[in-house]
Amino acid sequence: MKQRPKSHLDASILKPWYEMITHSHVVLDEEDIASVVKVLRSGQLAQGRSVASLEGMIASFIGVTHAAAVNSGTAALHLALLALGVGENAEVIMPSYVCTALLHAVKYVRAKPVVADIDPHTYNITAESIKKVITPKTQAVIVPHMFGLPADIKTIVSLGIPVVEDCAHSVGASIDGRYVGSFGAVSILSFYATKMLGAGEGGMVLTDSSELIEAVRDLRDYDEKETYRVRYNYKMTDIQAALAESRFKKLTSCIDKRNELAAFYTSQLEGVKVALPVVPEGRIHGWYRYVVQLEDPSSFMQGMEKRGIACRRPVFKPLHRYLSVRGCPVTDQVWKRAVSIPIYPSLSLDDAQRIATEMKEIL
Repeated sequence: MKQRPKSHLDASILKPWYEMITHSHVVLDEEDIASVVKVLRSGQLAQGRSVASLEGMIASFIGVTHAAAVNSGTAALHLALLALGVGENAEVIMPSYVCTALLHAVKYVRAKPVVADIDPHTYNITAESIKKVITPKTQAVIVPHMFGLPADIKTIVSLGIPVVEDCAHSVGASIDGRYVGSFGAVSILSFYATKMLGAGEGGMVLTDSSELIEAVRDLRDYDEKETYRVRYNYKMTDIQAALAESRFKKLTSCIDKRNELAAFYTSQLEGVKVALPVVPEGRIHGWYRYVVQLEDPSSFMQGMEKRGIACRRPVFKPLHRYLSVRGCPVTDQVWKRAVSIPIYPSLSLDDAQRIATEMKEIL
């Protein structure tokens, strides 16, 4: 009898993929699935009760009065800037060491992005770097809490510039017992698939200002308005909201697991030729990423890849390099040295041990 040729789904072909430790990994449990099925069966798929429920839940947790869910973190940034009145000829300060979502949002409102440098240990924008680039045209500063570690937000807020807190990495992190997202004039979250509250896509704007939240709610939906102005179709669906709410209920336990993994890495990698993460006193890290610095990231990542472990540069390219401007030497130094190793709630301690062991072999 003629032997049947192997299928492209043959287990022997898929085996290397199964053995790979990915850089990020999403696991949905039965409660997550049931929450989405419930919405599907209800027939109310677009923005509705689930969105309103998520808004109330997140606002209460963070410690602010108002929340408005939208369809992405970038949309949340866009609407936050519009609600603050940022527009053409204004300047918005942001760190260079961050993803391009911030740059896009500032460009959407036709403002000028102004980049500032970071602290070499926390990877966050600093008050001192902000002071160096403030001008009479400065109307806002966007402060991401990078990789889950709170920035020096109290000092930055004291500068007197409206602050947009970007908590895409850091929901659940805190400083002096107070959650990030509750310090600035307005804050934003992202519910992208691999974020702390991954729901595929989605975002949220949070604030204590009734005026700001009314502006955001008006701008996120263009239909059935008494007057006309440019508005957007930025609504979140009840499907996304239900999944985000289900994930939110497990946030504390997920952060606990991330902290356990981070502590394990730190204990295993002491004495190895890498610069380990630093957590200033009073700040509680959410450990969205575990970032180390080393001499040759490219060779290191290639070596880990060969051993079945995916590591990544935590920021693909600094903003000042896209904008062809200078003045961010610390960002350049960090960008050339920083690597993010796997850390997520479903990562086992056995896999973390494997990662640490392979790192020691390579380094």
